[in-house]
Amino acid sequence: MMALDTLELKTSALLVIDMQNAFVHDKGTLGISGVDTKRLATIVPALKGLVERCQAAGMPVIWTVQEHFQMDAVRARKKLAAHTAKRKQVSALAGTWDEAIIDELKDLAAINPSFVVRKHRFGAFYATRLEQLLRMLGTQTLFVTGTTTNACVETTIREAYLRDYDVVALTDCISGVSEEWEQTALEVWAQYFCVLSDSSETGAWIEAQRKPRTLGFAHMLLQVVDLEASRRFYIELLGFTERKAKPLADGRPFVPLHQGIALTTGGPDKPQQIDHMAFRVHDVQGLADRLRRANVRFFQDLHDGIYGRTIYVADPDGNKVELYEEAA
Repeated sequence: MMALDTLELKTSALLVIDMQNAFVHDKGTLGISGVDTKRLATIVPALKGLVERCQAAGMPVIWTVQEHFQMDAVRARKKLAAHTAKRKQVSALAGTWDEAIIDELKDLAAINPSFVVRKHRFGAFYATRLEQLLRMLGTQTLFVTGTTTNACVETTIREAYLRDYDVVALTDCISGVSEEWEQTALEVWAQYFCVLSDSSETGAWIEAQRKPRTLGFAHMLLQVVDLEASRRFYIELLGFTERKAKPLADGRPFVPLHQGIALTTGGPDKPQQIDHMAFRVHDVQGLADRLRRANVRFFQDLHDGIYGRTIYVADPDGNKVELYEEAA
């Protein structure tokens, strides 16, 4: 799971591409055009389980629905036949059963209709609102699933890579019309565009992301003799920038800086320069329970701190460590 370990659940989204009757059901457009839709449908159980797991974890699940019209003036201008000419009919006509998401998944897609994106060509980004939606959600990583491997899925993976998203293709949740084409596509993707994973590995990553854990360094608090002199040194001379904050719980002034340190005055019987280290965490209650079971010494139990629910504990050397979970 090494590659996935660098990713964050809160900046990730699952993209489900075109799981519609037209492409997966044997009576849909591909089925009646001679394509083996049973092969395309093999991904449904794994995909359904993954979608449920993502939704339970609060990870956005975005669905694309390919939609076409009987008369398309843009395609009508083409001199060479479009791929649609190789089918028995125009697929996924607007408002038809062919266009609908398959029965096995339609209720999951209906949980959040605003996450359903309609598209009129292969790529999920081309002439759609997907990119703006991802920006609004704060998405950096796309886990890509759906059909078909060499058309809509591959086009979307390339579009996402060219927009500098981190892309993960879930191989057991992606299906195509040809095994030979599919294997070639996976080799190309892994070389150029994305990381290959599967629903099992991704599910384990989701569960790991939901456990109590430390997210990253937040700041180091320095006790200084002359607060204003130190403030001038860091801000005026070194170019540090200040964040707004309330005084500390014990009443001492607090000057946090964007560059990772904060300043305060020394307290009684505290001659040391470093007051404590602070870290953002997920599930501070869970961490507090774990540390208590390990007989770790608490300076201060769970309380409402400056940034959110907070505890202060001692490391093995007695250094004070602040762990906080940001308020929603």
